[in-house]
Amino acid sequence: MSERGTVSVLVIDDSAHNRHTLTTLLESAPDVRVLDRAADGEEGLKKVLELKPDVVTLDLEMPKLGGYTFLRLLMRTAPTPVIVISSYAHRSDVFKALELGAFDFIAKPARGTSEELESLRVELLDKVRAALHVRPGQRHVSPGARALAVAGELPLVVAIGASTGGPPAVQRVLEGLAAEPTPCVLVSQHMPAQFTRAFADRLDRIGPFTVTEASEGDVVQPGHVYIAPGGRHLVVVDRGTRLELHTPPPTPVDKYAPSVDRLFTSVAQVLGPRALAVVLTGMGADGALGAREVQRAGGEVWAESEETAVVYGMPGEAVATGAVKRVLRLGEIGPALASLARRRR
Repeated sequence: MSERGTVSVLVIDDSAHNRHTLTTLLESAPDVRVLDRAADGEEGLKKVLELKPDVVTLDLEMPKLGGYTFLRLLMRTAPTPVIVISSYAHRSDVFKALELGAFDFIAKPARGTSEELESLRVELLDKVRAALHVRPGQRHVSPGARALAVAGELPLVVAIGASTGGPPAVQRVLEGLAAEPTPCVLVSQHMPAQFTRAFADRLDRIGPFTVTEASEGDVVQPGHVYIAPGGRHLVVVDRGTRLELHTPPPTPVDKYAPSVDRLFTSVAQVLGPRALAVVLTGMGADGALGAREVQRAGGEVWAESEETAVVYGMPGEAVATGAVKRVLRLGEIGPALASLARRRR
């Protein structure tokens, strides 16, 4: 954190209007200060090295030096938490940026109404503050997956909850689980509605799992990964001869949609002692209540360790409940799940 307890930010965007808007939103909080603004990646990189901000906000499409190249050079020379500001039209680009080391992303408002700008302000300030908890250079690197055939019954259902830093972490877990690609994986990742299908499509390409955005009435199948649709929950119900997925809308009391607590609780109710929940990186406490439900049902709860979590909020809160049975580094979770799946076959 910068002097006088403020978070220092560098805003990089080729639009003068966007630079002004982001600066105004950021400086609406007394603990956030915009050090400077840059119109392209080349200017931005120079200012990062000169000013050493705590956090950078980044537009991906810029002249001279684009966002991807900027991220590669930044992470190599002066690792700094980066929050990507992306439009819905370029949602697939976000996941490449996260793989290159970006801390998180925020979707630009579609119309820029006062309500949308206020929502953007709250999310932006939350994520800028959370970025301070990232250790320098902390990022999830994906080693690549092996494509293997899916066969057999459904020996294991894994429920995964994640938020900030989650997309690359979920991919890393699936890559580690690829050695035993028969389980079904249910993922509740905090993400705007327009991005979850692109996230599923990207994961589907890494193999061997079939990855889709969950739809109402989907039947749980081995070798499949179901991503909770943004803005809706993902829950499991028992239909006697099959497990079925429902995607109900949020209620006024729901803080998150999708909710990790809702997913974990449904898995606990349906699977009982065979329930397995994994809490990955993320801000807040979503998943902690659900973790207790899984434990009460006789199931297991695992959490990502503080050593590898981009943000230790969610896994830390789950551990604090006493419900977590295993705390593992990110790279250990996938192989451990594969080993458990083989034992349960």
